[in-house]
Amino acid sequence: MRPFIQTARAALMAAAAVLACAESSVAADAPAERLAQALARAPDDRPARNVILFIGDGMGVSSVTAARILAGQRAGVDGPSYDLAFDSMPYGGLVRTYSVDALVTDSANGASAITTGHRTINGALGVDGGARRGTCDPSRNVATIAQRAKRELGKAIGVVSTAALTDATPAALYAHSPDRNWQSDADLPPAAKAAGCQDIAAQLVLAADDIRPDLALGGGASFFRPAEAGGRRQDGQDLTAVWAARPDAAFVTDSASLAVAVAAGQDILGLFAEVHIPHEINRAETGATHPDLETLTRAAITRLAAEPAGYVLLVEGAHIDKAHHAGLVNASLTEAIELSRAVAAAKAMTDPAETLIIVTADHSHGLVLNGGGRGDDVLGLILGPTGAPRLGPDGRPIPILTYATGPGGPRDAGEGRPTYEDGGVSDPDHVRQAGVFLPSAAHAGEDVPAYAQGPAAHLVTGSMDQPFLFQVMRHALRLPEQAPR
Repeated sequence: MRPFIQTARAALMAAAAVLACAESSVAADAPAERLAQALARAPDDRPARNVILFIGDGMGVSSVTAARILAGQRAGVDGPSYDLAFDSMPYGGLVRTYSVDALVTDSANGASAITTGHRTINGALGVDGGARRGTCDPSRNVATIAQRAKRELGKAIGVVSTAALTDATPAALYAHSPDRNWQSDADLPPAAKAAGCQDIAAQLVLAADDIRPDLALGGGASFFRPAEAGGRRQDGQDLTAVWAARPDAAFVTDSASLAVAVAAGQDILGLFAEVHIPHEINRAETGATHPDLETLTRAAITRLAAEPAGYVLLVEGAHIDKAHHAGLVNASLTEAIELSRAVAAAKAMTDPAETLIIVTADHSHGLVLNGGGRGDDVLGLILGPTGAPRLGPDGRPIPILTYATGPGGPRDAGEGRPTYEDGGVSDPDHVRQAGVFLPSAAHAGEDVPAYAQGPAAHLVTGSMDQPFLFQVMRHALRLPEQAPR
C-alpha cells in the first residue's frame, strides 16, 4: 500500500504543478495537494498525552465561511480559497446541536454535551438530562472530561476564554449547575444554597485538589470579589485571595504578571476584565492592554506542557457569539479570525503525535451569505456590473451578509431596512440588517463544523452528535467508559 501511496502522491504533485502553471486561480493546485495528503493519511490511534478543545462560541458554518473570506481579504489574497488554521486539519465533520428540551441549544447545554458526554437542558451546566432549570439536585451532576482526566490520570486542567470564566462555555469544563446564571453567590437562591449547590465562581476556586483547574485565564473578576471590594459577592469572600493563598499559586491581572507566573510554573488564576474581555476589534480605539486570545493560549500551553502527565485545555472564542447577538458582524468575524490565530499557535506549539486538537462550536448563529462577486468586500454590499450596489425591489442596497434575527431588523411597519447611503457598512459598530427584529439575535439550530488533528482525530468524521466529541476525547485519553463513583 505504501509504494502505491508514494506513487500516487508523486503523480498528483506533478499534476498540481501543471495546474499551477495553466491556471491563474490562487488555489488551483489545492485540491490535488489535499488529495495527496488524504491518500498519505493514516489513522493514529495511539493514546493522547494532551487534549486541547477549542470552542468558537456561535461559530456555525456560515460564520466560518465569512471569517475565512474576511481573513483572506485582510491578508491581501483571495478570500474564498483562503485557509483558517483549522481548515487544514486532516479530519472533520458536522455536529448536531439540539438540547434535551429544545431544537436550538444555548451555550450551557452545547458546551456541557461536549465536555461531559451528556445532553442536558438549555441553561444547565455539568448535569444530566434529568436536571430542571433552577432546581438544585447534586445527584444530577456528571463529571467533565477534564475532571476525570485529573482525578483518574493525574493530568492538569486549563481553561481560557475571552468571556467571564463563570460564563457558560468555560464553566462547562469545571462547574455543575442547573442554572448558568448562578455565577456568584449573589445569584444563588437560598433554596439552592440549602440544597447544597455552590455558585460557579466558588466551584472554580474551592473545588477539591483532584478536580480544580490548574490554570484559568479570562474575564469575570467581579464574580470572584466581595461587594466591599467592588465585586458582586455577598458572602464576603475574596476568591482571588483564596486562590493566591495556596502554595505555588498566583492571581494575575496583566500580561507581565501572567508571564512571570507561567515561568514560575504556578497554578494561575488570571482575570483581565470585570466581566467579559473587550472585543478585539476595539483594542486600538480603547487602548486596551489585556492579553489577546492567542497570547492567553500560548501562556496556557507553555504552563501546562510542563506537567509530567499531560493536560486537558479548553479555549473559547467567546465574542464570536456575543458580537453576533448584537448584530456586530465585523466584530464577530474578527473574533473568529482571532480564534484561528490561537489554533495556529496551538498547532505550532504541540506535537500532533501526542496532542489531540478539536475545533468546534457549541451552536450556530443566523448569519447568511447572500451573494457578491469573488473579490467583493465580504463586509460590504452586493455590487452590480457597473460597480454600483445592486438594489432590491424596495430600491435599497443588499448587503453580502445579513442576519435572520437581531437588533438590525425592522421594528415596526414604518421602519424598514437601512439604506446604507451614508456608508459605514464595514464599521466595527455597524449593526447589520436582520430579517426579524429581536433585541438579541437568536442562535440557529443547524449542524456546526468540527475539525481535528492528532491521536484519535480520525474519529471526528461524518455526522456526529455533540456528546460523541466527549467520547472521542475519552477514548484518546484512554479513560474507561464509566467514571468511577
